Amino acid sequence: MNDTLSRLAVVLEQRKQASSDKSYVASLHAKGLNKILEKVGEECTETLLAAKDCEHREDKSELIGETADLWFHSMVMLSHLGLGPDDILKELERRFDLSGLTEKASRQTN
Repeated sequence: MNDTLSRLAVVLEQRKQASSDKSYVASLHAKGLNKILEKVGEECTETLLAAKDCEHREDKSELIGETADLWFHSMVMLSHLGLGPDDILKELERRFDLSGLTEKASRQTN
């Protein structure tokens, strides 16, 4: 793996302070969490549709592009909430040797 997510996180933090008329990221932060979540939702839907469309295609570039958009907007959301990729990677690491079924069961409240 490379450090692309860490580098992106640094840029996103810097862009929070930029002018909203010169930075897309700053404009999202200025519009608030609801707008950021709307973008994450849009990108999620577009990613799902791209996955469905490319299931039987050799060219996966649309899915790759939409997933990159989803990750980007998810990172903007995390940044807005004071989190970053390291927080998510730590959680994935915690789950690494844990059965998915066991982990899911531990989150259920009855």
